[in-house]
Amino acid sequence: MAGRQNRTTERTAVVAGASGLVGRELIVRLGRAPAYGRVIALTRRALGLQVPKLIEAPARFDALDDILAPLLRPSTVDAYCCLGATIRAAGSQQAFRRVDQDLVLAFARWAAGVPVSRLVVVSALGADANSRVFYNRVKGETEDDLRAVAGSSLVLLRPSLLDGPRTERRGGEALALTMTRPLRTWLPASLRPVAVEDVAQSMIDAALAESGPAVLESAALQGAARRAEQSAGS
Repeated sequence: MAGRQNRTTERTAVVAGASGLVGRELIVRLGRAPAYGRVIALTRRALGLQVPKLIEAPARFDALDDILAPLLRPSTVDAYCCLGATIRAAGSQQAFRRVDQDLVLAFARWAAGVPVSRLVVVSALGADANSRVFYNRVKGETEDDLRAVAGSSLVLLRPSLLDGPRTERRGGEALALTMTRPLRTWLPASLRPVAVEDVAQSMIDAALAESGPAVLESAALQGAARRAEQSAGS
């Protein structure tokens, strides 16, 4: 993306995937972040969140310029992407790729045109364009495409299994969490389930940092919410 915007002006956050597990937590935390004057959530249904800074906008990825241009007053803009599905929830591999690759890239292309200061995207542990596992391969291909679109403004997060209160039922994830929670202390940090609040806070920290890693692996996300609370109280 083109050069950075003036980081002393008011910041606006635009969030894609706002209704999901990470997206909802991110919206709440952005609403409490002093750096942001407004939070724009792209969503297909009302979020029902009491966040004073929040503006909800239609999640129409074929018309992002038309939808968002009237809402972006002069400010530094950060783009957050929490879009994601499972193959089971999507219904097919093709439908999964539509969400996790096509829509993510549509959002990234809009962000490149603004241009935003940061594009922070939730990917997944094990993302690899050469993987034999379809899910990991799509995530890896999407990461490669994002780098080509976003350049140095891109930050990727690769969380392991997400630990948080989902509104939809994901049987496989629920079973995995049940099995791994008692073993959390003994698991390597890179493989431990990661709390959704740690992922959301890590996204904000990455966007507000002047510089930092382009890829944050799951171990680096652990404890981010607690560190932010300690910093705020000091």
